[in-house]
Amino acid sequence: MEERLIGRASEERVVREFADHVSPGRVEVYRLLGFDRVPGRREGVYLYDLSGKRYINCRSSGGVFNLGHRPPRVVAALRRALEELDIGDHILLSEQRARLARRLAELAPGDIRYTLFTPGGGEAIDVALKLARGWTGRPRVISARHGYHGHTGLALSAGDERFKRHFEPLAPGFEQVPFGDADALEAAMDDRVAAVIFETIPATAGILIPPADFFPRVRELCDRWGAVMILDEVQAGLGRTGRMWAIEEWGVTPDILVSGKGLSGGVYPLSAAMYRGHLDTFFRRHPFIHLSSFGGAELGCVAALAMLEETTSPGFLDHVEAMGRRFEAGYARLKEAHPDLVAGWRRRGLMMAFELAEDRLGPFMTYALGKHGVLAIFSDFRPRAMQIMPPLIITASEVDEVLTAMDGALATVRELAAGGADPPYIP
Repeated sequence: MEERLIGRASEERVVREFADHVSPGRVEVYRLLGFDRVPGRREGVYLYDLSGKRYINCRSSGGVFNLGHRPPRVVAALRRALEELDIGDHILLSEQRARLARRLAELAPGDIRYTLFTPGGGEAIDVALKLARGWTGRPRVISARHGYHGHTGLALSAGDERFKRHFEPLAPGFEQVPFGDADALEAAMDDRVAAVIFETIPATAGILIPPADFFPRVRELCDRWGAVMILDEVQAGLGRTGRMWAIEEWGVTPDILVSGKGLSGGVYPLSAAMYRGHLDTFFRRHPFIHLSSFGGAELGCVAALAMLEETTSPGFLDHVEAMGRRFEAGYARLKEAHPDLVAGWRRRGLMMAFELAEDRLGPFMTYALGKHGVLAIFSDFRPRAMQIMPPLIITASEVDEVLTAMDGALATVRELAAGGADPPYIP
């Protein structure tokens, strides 16, 4: 009989070994948040710690678990693939990469045609920025304040100061403007701008929804100045907003669209930089300019194709929107019941910010939700905004379970705030 992988050691021992050999700093933070638990069994929208307590995962690792934990269709596809495939040789041609890239071209907005695969979203952002600089021959990149694009080289340079200040000097030529402010972007544009890069809906900034004319103006400004328009949908894409791609709401086609997290199906790391045909003139001149040993691993391609099969099945996106509306109705009831704590919410599909009355309440709410069996986190740059991003397969009864937990958590938050407790410090 094969030995199980989960529960081979006690939770206490796993936490100790994690602190001893992986990251004592993270263990300290988890303890401050009251969530120094070790995930064990996981299935669908639920995960269990090693003591057996159940949680609904409303973090979904930023969208990795769009189809929940261990989605049966994706797991079955990967198991079949293991009978024939391995990761493949990244430098050779690949039937599986060709199949997946063709499917993405069919699903992508506008005339996006080509895809370069990477293991993670940060590297896919690096590819996008390298392509923009290589194709234009220009140095400048404009991104958003409080934006987040990953922790690799160029991706880190495009992100907010908080993420990169400890590693300076970084790549030069990067600057930020406020997200959603097309006038500020226009003032910053010139003929040295290689790329403008934004998250379609910035998560770490608090699930911000831009003005209706923002992305059309970004497109017009990039066209006017000959800059490459890059959209980061690592979190917002693949059905998260009730559309296959969040940018579809604004009817705009970027030059490069970056996807990741959910592309993995939750079982095999895979990300992608998808781009329009005119940009490929650079890669035709330099076809081996970006190599990635594990980029487009053939096992990952099979998993991603199975994920796309489910995400594009009839009624799937309608379900996402219906569950989002159910959450929204529940948020209205929570605001009525807790008017001193709840300020409002923002939502596209199941990409949601639940806004509390002040920043200090976000860490309290993260702590309280954990105690009530829900995993969710506050936003880095707007701590009052709780990110509620459950798996897209969540059912009506599971939505109601989350809303009941949120009601109990708000009561806990009130007690903590009234008692003068200090919110946990999160470095």
